[in-house]
Amino acid sequence: MPTTQLVWFRSDLRAADNTALKRAVKQSKQDGSHLRAVYIATPAQWREHHMSAMRTSLIASAVTALNQDLAEMGVPLDVLVADKYSDAVQMLVSHCQQYQVSYIHANREYLVNEIARDYWLTQSGIQCRFYDDSLLMPPESLLSGQLKPYRVFTPFSKAWISAVRAQLPASSAELWEPPEFGTPIKASDIPDFAADLSTEMNKQLSLWPHSGETALDRLREFVDPENSSGVVFYHQQRDFPDLDATSRLSAALSLGLLSPRQCLHQLLQHYGADTWDKNSGAGCWLNELIWREFYQHIAFHFPRVVKGRAFKIETDQVPWLYDQQRLQAWKDGNTGFPIVDAAMRQLKQTGWMHNRLRMISAAFLTKDLHLDWRLGEQHFMENLIDGDFAANNGGWQWAASTGTDAAPYFRVFNPTTQSQRFDPKGQFIRRYVPELAELSDKQIHAPSACPNYPAPIVDHKQARLTAIDMFSRLANNH
Repeated sequence: MPTTQLVWFRSDLRAADNTALKRAVKQSKQDGSHLRAVYIATPAQWREHHMSAMRTSLIASAVTALNQDLAEMGVPLDVLVADKYSDAVQMLVSHCQQYQVSYIHANREYLVNEIARDYWLTQSGIQCRFYDDSLLMPPESLLSGQLKPYRVFTPFSKAWISAVRAQLPASSAELWEPPEFGTPIKASDIPDFAADLSTEMNKQLSLWPHSGETALDRLREFVDPENSSGVVFYHQQRDFPDLDATSRLSAALSLGLLSPRQCLHQLLQHYGADTWDKNSGAGCWLNELIWREFYQHIAFHFPRVVKGRAFKIETDQVPWLYDQQRLQAWKDGNTGFPIVDAAMRQLKQTGWMHNRLRMISAAFLTKDLHLDWRLGEQHFMENLIDGDFAANNGGWQWAASTGTDAAPYFRVFNPTTQSQRFDPKGQFIRRYVPELAELSDKQIHAPSACPNYPAPIVDHKQARLTAIDMFSRLANNH
């Protein structure tokens, strides 16, 4: 009997520019074997990892779209549902036996549980081929002169750019497009594992790219030099939450609806050498993609951060508070600090938060409320549609002064100053905190005695001094 090449899709839910699919197609044509694909949903594992309902539903939509794309190629997709990764491995082994699979082709994932899952699969006796696909520079490929992983972003970024530029062809070649492998087939019937969402959250979900095709369309629109809200002015507009001036591609990248190669290809195609200049819009956006890769490298090389530990080990001793009342006020957007409250309500109502606001609200939780950053990290993961573990963890540890490139503990964000700077007319605040809508542009950043709006939960000046004291005592003890 002819054997089968099996492509195992994970966080790479696209047919275009997919390394594992490309290699499986090539192998199948060489030896005349069949080609199948499989996706395994693991809802219990996702809940254990605090995945949001919005993200679960986006995955379900993405798998449905992938099913259709593969059917047009002539490749059947089997969608299986297991509870946890351990169940997924057993299920995959049985699936391989059923279809006479000679090789599993899959793109690597770099976090602790995923690495363990893949290891146990290799011990099952099935031949596995894993490929680097989700990063332009895999974790082992970028080390310092001492052959150690980078711990600071700036030298990492310089090394990353140098390495990526060195391996680029003279002109950026076309990316791999999936061929028609066989006669198009009827799309498989797949189980529905989407979460139950409210009507409003389903409306919000519909605004996000849900397939490789729609993600690529969004990328092209964002990168288009004619788009005044796109990459051209990204470096000037990205910090202002009232503007729709970010790519909204974070969820697509984390689920693999897009590859980083597709992003770089589009930038080089339109902006050429400016792509490498971080003072340009294109270079500024590329810098965000480099941050994404940096945090993946950190999670791979320093797995303690995946296990709830601080990157700076000594900061595990910070005496954080666990005050449920403060935490709930922050989650609900009722702290009495308008920019923080607007940010938290945006998260609750839309499943997303502007990046500048993520920094402000995270700094407020840790430095003003003195609550453990892990409480905020979990809340974000439970609500964000783009909840990528490595990026979320890296951002929270940065804000809490426990991570790489951390904000020095004595530099504490002033939420009112941040509000005045990045939402100067209060337009964003008015959208999400309507009870303040009638205040003047000046008053709205620090309202006093407003009906239906809480007084500030803390005194920022005093909270700042307390935070500095918490960390300075720690520093003096080391």
